[in-house]
Amino acid sequence: MPGIGGRMSTVIKAKISKLLDRAEDPAETLEYSYQKQMELLQNVKKGVADVVTSKKRLQLQQQKLEQQVVKLDTQARQALAQGREDLARTALERKQFAQGELQSLDQQVAELEQQQQTLIQKEQQLRTKIDQFRTKKEVIKAQYSAAEASVKISEAATGVGEEMADVGLAMQRAQDKTENMRARAGAMEELEAAGAFDDNLALGGGGDDIDRQLHELTSQSAVDDDLARMKAELGQGSAPETPALEPGKEGQA
Repeated sequence: MPGIGGRMSTVIKAKISKLLDRAEDPAETLEYSYQKQMELLQNVKKGVADVVTSKKRLQLQQQKLEQQVVKLDTQARQALAQGREDLARTALERKQFAQGELQSLDQQVAELEQQQQTLIQKEQQLRTKIDQFRTKKEVIKAQYSAAEASVKISEAATGVGEEMADVGLAMQRAQDKTENMRARAGAMEELEAAGAFDDNLALGGGGDDIDRQLHELTSQSAVDDDLARMKAELGQGSAPETPALEPGKEGQA
């Protein structure tokens, strides 16, 4: 389909243009343009030199023709003076031909002179434009370097900001963990002061409230029995009665 093909071509060209834009260095582009202009200026200067050289050749030829015209005129006069009209006519014919060639050379020299002046004028205009371009080029390169440095500084500052943000988060996490640890330590101290970590619990003998109450009753009864036994031994009371054996346990030792 032509429509899809056209759109794909546009997309591909856009991608290539974007890649070229990334790869292009403005400083290199400006220097390349400057070199091309300098080459053009050199070509113009070479053209001026070629025109001047051609004009000089024609002027040398003009001088020879002028000398030949003078010589033929003299020879015609001498031949006529000697009664040789035929030789005089031949000399004058050659003189006329040389004068015709001389006029043609004069016209060519005038044209070359005009071309020379045109090329010189173009050379001056081009040189002025190149000087202006060179100044503008250096300004643009300096501006690009400054902008590039600014971008690098901004990127570096952004990286430092992100790094400092990470450091700040790490510090905050460390502080949070420290506060949690301090809170746990305080809680442990408070529980220890409240007697929550007694020997019975440390040995794994802790139970529920009923077990503790039964244990306290048993301990109190044992203390009362010991106290009564001591009083009996000292004559201050009767010994505690030995508890009777439960039925079914006689004869068991």
